[in-house]
Amino acid sequence: MTSEERSSSSSRAESEATRESEEIPSVDYVEGSAIPIRGNDIDTDQIIPARFMKVVTFDGLGEFAFFDQRFDDEDNPKDHPFNEEQYQDASVMVVNSNFGCGSSREHAPQALVRWGIDAIIGESFAEIFAGNCLALGVPTITADTETIQELQGYVEKYPDAEVEIDVEAETVSYDDRVIEVDVDEAQRKALVEGIWDTTALMKSNREAIEETADSLPYIDSKTGHADD
Repeated sequence: MTSEERSSSSSRAESEATRESEEIPSVDYVEGSAIPIRGNDIDTDQIIPARFMKVVTFDGLGEFAFFDQRFDDEDNPKDHPFNEEQYQDASVMVVNSNFGCGSSREHAPQALVRWGIDAIIGESFAEIFAGNCLALGVPTITADTETIQELQGYVEKYPDAEVEIDVEAETVSYDDRVIEVDVDEAQRKALVEGIWDTTALMKSNREAIEETADSLPYIDSKTGHADD
């Protein structure tokens, strides 16, 4: 079974199912098995190499996530968690410091989502990467170095274990443990209140936006453009 064929978690399924109706689901809870990705300063070029970004849509990007870390020049598999059988159903990724740094390519979180990732727990994230994750309804949750290393070690030892994330309460639960984590307040509010998808939010409030535009003296109501 390929990564594209795997079913995603309930929050991801709800998101895709409701997007067409312009409803935005709350993302206040994510659960699933986890995959550890060790290393600081993993940039967006490592997450999705630039040569795979020449696409019309984001569909199919999942198979190229971490491609150069997963395969050699002859496409032979290398030692990487994304290649390991025990992690193929994982939906929570556990990373280290400054994850998602480098160029501000939205393809990076798009590739991870299409591989099956619904939430990321790490020491820290590049600001733009975290913003791009939020636009997809993917929480980026932070904790201190010791906490992250303990969680990575646990999921390496027990790859089938469930990790539960309570976004609103800012907690992560595993192995009968409940640890306190941090979620950026603006991100937490957007996810919990279901206002993280700005495109769907604008569509669902189209009438209000049009009314506001019509009330502005410098907007031509017929064209929607600013008057000269």
